[in-house]
Amino acid sequence: MGLQSLLLHLFWVATTVEALASQPPVTTKPGCPDKCGNVSIPYPFAIGDSCTIRGGGFNISCNATFNPPKPFWGELEVLDITLLSGLMRILNYIGYRCYTNTGKLDFVWKNWMNLDESQPFTFSETHNKLTAIGCDTIASITGFWGRDFKSGCMSFCNDRNSVINGSCSGIGCCQTAIPNAFKSFEVTLDSVSNHKNVSSFNPCSYAFLVENDAFSFNESDLIGFHFLDRSESVPVVLDWAISNETCEMARKDSASFACVSENSTCYESTNGFRCNCSEGYEGNPYLIGGCQDIDECNENDVKKLCQQNCINLPGNYSCSCWKGYHGLYDDQRECIKDTHKFPAVAVVLGIGLSLLVIFTGSSSSYWVWRKRKLIQLKEKFFQQNGGLLLQEKISSGQSSTQTFKIFTIEELKKATNNYDKSQIVGQGGSGTVYKGILPDNKLVAVKKSKLMDETQIEQFINEVHVLSQINHRNIVKLLGCCLEAEVPILVYEFISNGTLSQHIHGEGYEGYASSISLENRLRIATEAAGALYYLHSATSTPIFHRDVKSANILLDNNFMAKVSDFGASRLVPLDHTRITTLVMGTWGYLDPEYHQTGQLTGKSDVYSFGVVLVELLTGEGPISSTRSQDNRSLSNYFLTSMKENRLFEILEERVRNEGEEEQLMSIAQLAKRCLKLKGEERPTMKEVVVELEGLRRFHEHPWEPKKNEESENLLGEPGPSQGYTSNASCEYSVDSRTLSALEIGR
Repeated sequence: MGLQSLLLHLFWVATTVEALASQPPVTTKPGCPDKCGNVSIPYPFAIGDSCTIRGGGFNISCNATFNPPKPFWGELEVLDITLLSGLMRILNYIGYRCYTNTGKLDFVWKNWMNLDESQPFTFSETHNKLTAIGCDTIASITGFWGRDFKSGCMSFCNDRNSVINGSCSGIGCCQTAIPNAFKSFEVTLDSVSNHKNVSSFNPCSYAFLVENDAFSFNESDLIGFHFLDRSESVPVVLDWAISNETCEMARKDSASFACVSENSTCYESTNGFRCNCSEGYEGNPYLIGGCQDIDECNENDVKKLCQQNCINLPGNYSCSCWKGYHGLYDDQRECIKDTHKFPAVAVVLGIGLSLLVIFTGSSSSYWVWRKRKLIQLKEKFFQQNGGLLLQEKISSGQSSTQTFKIFTIEELKKATNNYDKSQIVGQGGSGTVYKGILPDNKLVAVKKSKLMDETQIEQFINEVHVLSQINHRNIVKLLGCCLEAEVPILVYEFISNGTLSQHIHGEGYEGYASSISLENRLRIATEAAGALYYLHSATSTPIFHRDVKSANILLDNNFMAKVSDFGASRLVPLDHTRITTLVMGTWGYLDPEYHQTGQLTGKSDVYSFGVVLVELLTGEGPISSTRSQDNRSLSNYFLTSMKENRLFEILEERVRNEGEEEQLMSIAQLAKRCLKLKGEERPTMKEVVVELEGLRRFHEHPWEPKKNEESENLLGEPGPSQGYTSNASCEYSVDSRTLSALEIGR
């Protein structure tokens, strides 16, 4: 009788589930339209106030003047709405900035969009990118409401033949990712030479926020702005939520809680909470009866799992065997024909003991196997990252290793408390820097990079070899590396007082910006210039830094400058004055000649240092949206002010008060020469150092000697009292005037 009751119950369940599954899915409230033209409008979105969920801005209007009709969210056309992922695709306009063939601004159309600040809609971080098109184009995006940020990219090319179809890597087209949780943005455009050299085939710059896969670059896009299927508009993806509350907060108001369907769940996204159907159900969780059972028995994967019978259950399914067969396992997925009858207890006991033996043996084997795989993986990474080559250099005496160490991955995990977030002291495009403490209580900076080009391993090891030998007091010391991780980890000495950028602009150092005197600014500039000159000329293999900026000049507790971050630096063969590289650097500091030609020289570092020198004079950032469109970059702003004789209007107040007019003008003229567009017209780093040292003595009498710990001669051989040690050395021929004018720490 019990078996008969069970079979009747299963039959009733299967019949009920089949009846529910046969019903069409519910997507909107009764009596409300579920489509506008070809676009489905699922609840909580709806056409008409009475059909939408209360609040939240889910009202859609259907414009029937189009054929077929088109849905609009406010003034924005809607392309698609998805419940499961919480996305809405809309159309937005393209921004452009066009010039005549003489370089005169012709017309401008800005790309911007504002969402309602009170509504839980944000621009999707994972589905959109800022995209810019043009051969002389600088695009920036400024975000507001929810997250304030600034970002951008640059695109250059000499002719149409140099661009690569389908590639947005900075040649004719560039793209950059955006952060999450912002509700408003403005895209602005700028150019270096107003398209004078490229106007014949590219008179305009274009920029827009666009869905990741909705745009593919083609060289014909440089001609005009009607380059997309939708003419002057592009799709943008929004993340939406029911409200900006958490699930716990929303459940407190049970009468209006949005997840009303049985078998629905609440989950939280970046901008609020949304609903979904429970596992085994599908449909609309925002409507009563909206989540309906999935008939898993109709799915091919389940059909393969159930060897004989499949029974659909609410939210699930079960397998059963035909008469005369029994399940090999409890779930009856695999069935075997009945042959012998064994007592059930004996069968269960036998299976249990067998499983116990198998589990115990498997566990031991697994942990042995896992430990062996970890060792093999570390060995693989060590060899892949050039560990054998580095060991060969060390054993052959090619590297000065008195202080350089090859760390194990366990040592660095322990030093950084397993790379705890609280240990992060810096983050950038190339990696993350953690504060670490070695067993001897020595503080170190541990840099985990994001990427490593396997084809450049030998180059990387050579750079580590050269950088490990640098022992200059104004250059951050490389103490060691770890090659057992997928990407090599570098270990530097820890500099405790932040970056020059933080002290100039007050980023996290409130009050420090005004505390840097002109004398200290000149000293810091001279020390940094001396370090760069040393890298260019005094090492055994010349080094171009390639990312000189105030954020890469650290300050110790005595405010001594320390040049850091050699992640982008390149070694230069002794018989070369320039090398061709993939363009790298930071927007606002990047040498425009290097960016256009890819030819890296020592003068590229001189240009970037010139921007740092202007920062020290003005206290302004390298890029600022508060300045006019033509003066967004600090270099343009400074050079324009110099041309219009407005230098003293843009100087920082303390600099203006402490400096003599002649001295300040001389510093500005030096910065101006560093920022020449043609590298051959810029001074060398040696000339920059000499001139800065002369400017530091502006108020001193030539017969009054000055002796302090900085009075060491960079250009001559180090004396025995200087305490300078390095395997890299070089001799120079310098006239007596240079020697008497030059003092710099080494």
